[in-house]
Amino acid sequence: MYVCICNGVTERDIHLAIDEGAGSLRDLNRSLQVGGCCGKCVGVARDVLRTRQQESLLNSCVDAAA
Repeated sequence: MYVCICNGVTERDIHLAIDEGAGSLRDLNRSLQVGGCCGKCVGVARDVLRTRQQESLLNSCVDAAA
């Protein structure tokens, strides 16, 4: 799914950027230019980032409990 039409950024691009160390919207803006034009993508990009961070935290907790 396209998240940022202005810069052609997909949800997959955001996931890859997170895998490479992006941990904030500022990081996503630096690496992918998300939110650099019209700004309409910021909310969706934030949701993708938060969801991925929550999944990582949950997986860490499950691994620690095992």
